[in-house]
Amino acid sequence: MGHFRKLRPAPTLLVAGICAVWLTVVVRAAVQPTAEKSAVKVVEQATSAAKPAAPQASNATYVGDDTCSTCHDKQATGYAKTPHHMKTDPRTPAGKQGCETCHGAGSAHAADPEKSHLKKFSTMAADDVNQVCVTCHNKGEHQLWQGSTHESRGVSCVSCHSVHAPESDKGQLKKKTQIETCAVCHRDKASKLDRSGHMPVREGKMQCSSCHNTHGSTNTKMLRVGDSVAELCTSCHADKRGPFLWEHAPSRDGCVTCHDAHGSSNDRMLVAKQPFLCQRCHAPSGHPGTMYDATQVQTSVRIFARGCVQC
Repeated sequence: MGHFRKLRPAPTLLVAGICAVWLTVVVRAAVQPTAEKSAVKVVEQATSAAKPAAPQASNATYVGDDTCSTCHDKQATGYAKTPHHMKTDPRTPAGKQGCETCHGAGSAHAADPEKSHLKKFSTMAADDVNQVCVTCHNKGEHQLWQGSTHESRGVSCVSCHSVHAPESDKGQLKKKTQIETCAVCHRDKASKLDRSGHMPVREGKMQCSSCHNTHGSTNTKMLRVGDSVAELCTSCHADKRGPFLWEHAPSRDGCVTCHDAHGSSNDRMLVAKQPFLCQRCHAPSGHPGTMYDATQVQTSVRIFARGCVQC
């Protein structure tokens, strides 16, 4: 009997444990839907706050460019001077629905401009702007835009291009030249063009798009040719392609190891003057390099018009 008395509390403990587990399951089941609904609500609020409100859907119909120009004469005048206004080309907006090809059907807006709004690209999110443009511009130069460096960083087509008031002769850019357009973001690269050394871009022989495809590429740095910087450079500088009997090891890492493609104040667009450029890798040990160090530069005549390539 004493043995059974010691084991008697065991069923009570088992029942208590089962009740505790059952209560935990019930509480979690009651709390989890509420928590999930709250999380979904927060995400929806954040999403709606991040994106500007799109124009409300309506049963609007097309009214034609003449109706648009009654209020937007300035935009219509600028638009008429661009390739988008070529009515004989069915690929252009003018060959379709004119202004409404991009901005949407305008009958409701024409009837009540205060309440009904069309697409205004200057206030739209970058993804929404690009989505409109790539409906036509999705081949050739533009076929790799989606997922490109510029697209993934929130750059929109209207960041560089203007449909109604372009300043450039080609490309409908917002600035007169490619350099000015690119310099809006890439100021450090554009500033190098003004250095004293020979620079084909500054001399009008090249432009940014000669080397880069700003609308996307399959390689590094949005290069237009090849899979590396060296392949791009040798597409023009074929004599530097090789193969060579004695290959210079740094050239395998790319031409920009020694040259600055965006401009330099040194001969041959080098990143540093000779022989200091060479001495960045070739330490003076075992070679008479002391004539080129900081203590000898001001007095040694052998430093001027001399360099490693002399030998």
